[in-house]
Amino acid sequence: MSGNVLRSAFIALSHNRPLRRFSENSRIGRRMSGRFIAGTSVPEALQAAEALNRENISVSLDSLGENVYTEQEARKSAQIYHELLDAIAQRGLRANVSLKLTQMGMDIDPDLAPRITTEVVDHAAATDNFVRIDMEGTPYTQATVDMTRAIHNSPGCAGHVGTVMQAYLYRCEEDIRTLLADGIRIRLCKGAYQEPPSLAFPAKNDVDANYIKLMKILLTSGVYHGMATHDEAIIHATKRFVEEQRIDKKSFEFQMLYGVRRDLQHSLVKEGYNMRVYIPFGTEWYPYFMRRLAERPANVLFVAKNILR
Repeated sequence: MSGNVLRSAFIALSHNRPLRRFSENSRIGRRMSGRFIAGTSVPEALQAAEALNRENISVSLDSLGENVYTEQEARKSAQIYHELLDAIAQRGLRANVSLKLTQMGMDIDPDLAPRITTEVVDHAAATDNFVRIDMEGTPYTQATVDMTRAIHNSPGCAGHVGTVMQAYLYRCEEDIRTLLADGIRIRLCKGAYQEPPSLAFPAKNDVDANYIKLMKILLTSGVYHGMATHDEAIIHATKRFVEEQRIDKKSFEFQMLYGVRRDLQHSLVKEGYNMRVYIPFGTEWYPYFMRRLAERPANVLFVAKNILR
């Protein structure tokens, strides 16, 4: 099965509600997801954060969940982030938080998500922390860019909120230049959703080339950004560019996912680069897990080996 077919299959499975219900409520499902999900509770996520901090790795904590349907659900999602921000401050962790706007009520009321998200960013500012607004599928791209800019420009929020740009989208460079004009921190990734060729580069080589182009824009912007990739070719290209341009290794960070390429994470730390690991946790882990399998076929083999042990 080709990589593109496999990717499409897992993306389709990420929307399968019966399989999601079974997986999230079964022992075998939790066992399958254990490599990539740091448990289902806040204490488990904090424990994972502490372990990575001891390895000189920073973290971003993400309470998994998408597309809530009531204001009560949105506020419940936000409350977890308030708890995380307090716990990070109390424990002195090198950690920030990542959230999705659909968790904060974007699909319910156009005014709800900005209110709830701004409250979380205000809390982050009060504790000298940072909120990353994750990027979702293209129906949310423009709203995410607009909301990130609006919150960043709110009193006291500048420097405490940023977002994610997906290099496989044609519009990505224009969005990056818009965000950089406001001095907004960006996490650059390749992209994890199934998008049509009218909106996104269908070929991996084109995505990779665009990523490298955008990386160079970000690393010479004077703003602290995250290069989110496990692709060794792109990491090597980034390191070469940093050396050629005499860019301070501490002026940006590499970012990777929990449970993926731990060897590479440690190698980059030893070389003097900043490293941040994205730690997802929670009971609603199934869509995230399926997107991780879609991104990298090697992940499928790893999960299969674990199940057969």
